[in-house]
Amino acid sequence: MQKTIHVRVPGTSANCGAGFDTLGLACTIYNDLTLTLTDRPGVQISIEGEGADFIPKDERNIVWKSVRYLLDKAGDTTFKGGILRMENHVPLSRGLGSSAAAIVAGLKAANTIIGNSYNRHELLELATAIEGHPDNVAPAVFGGFTVSLMNKERVECYAFMPKNNMKYVVAVPNFPLPTRKARAVLPQQVSREDAIFNIGRASMLVACLCRGNERMLPYALDDRLHQPYRASLIPGMEDVFAAAKKAGAYGACLSGAGPCLLAFTPNDDDLAHRVGESMRVTFANHCVRSRVLVLDLDRRGAHIINHE
Repeated sequence: MQKTIHVRVPGTSANCGAGFDTLGLACTIYNDLTLTLTDRPGVQISIEGEGADFIPKDERNIVWKSVRYLLDKAGDTTFKGGILRMENHVPLSRGLGSSAAAIVAGLKAANTIIGNSYNRHELLELATAIEGHPDNVAPAVFGGFTVSLMNKERVECYAFMPKNNMKYVVAVPNFPLPTRKARAVLPQQVSREDAIFNIGRASMLVACLCRGNERMLPYALDDRLHQPYRASLIPGMEDVFAAAKKAGAYGACLSGAGPCLLAFTPNDDDLAHRVGESMRVTFANHCVRSRVLVLDLDRRGAHIINHE
């Protein structure tokens, strides 16, 4: 006995400046997973694209571990093994939610095969239990912009589509930055002044998106809780932010833990590409090679492509 499903999951960007560990967005870059569950033990995994030479192709694979996690939670004993075909476009360890995409893909695919035992919020709970925090997995599940928090052991999330029509320009440096390394440079405590600064900016960002007003976006993307401390890990970060704004972006921020940098721009392809080129050149001036992605906001989150 075997069943097959094809799932597509968007890459994501967490924090969005001041919304450290709470805000996130889904963007139009995707990982595809074709999962076949069988009644025979063992797993076969093939990978194309990003991370193909580094991602484990055995039981250690995070997609397969997520599949098994859901099956075990659901008490399903029908399926003992699987075949995974992964086509990855989300850069690995760059701050675009590659691990979140992998986790959500495995959960979504397995859940569909066993008849959707869990709703989307329950999938978010399971994904957060694996990932450890909801800021990336939430937009991967729901799409759009998300505001997430932990209420004791429960994840609370509000997903919405902003009224702004924007492009999201990502400069992708040619080096990875593990999240644990990016977290290691953060202080254990911050000043009340910096906390107030971030509360105001994060609140203003959500207000700008809900109102469809870009006037305050240049200020709303500023941050004092994580970006200043991570700047030492990303050569030229502040200069790239400044170059993006000078080229016409509303503002720019670190994507997740980095090293990708994300600029919010008007919905104008030519302008977005100019912003991206400015970011690339500025990185190059700091001896960092990078490539540019011009993306839109993903509106669907994880979804099924076909069902065999």
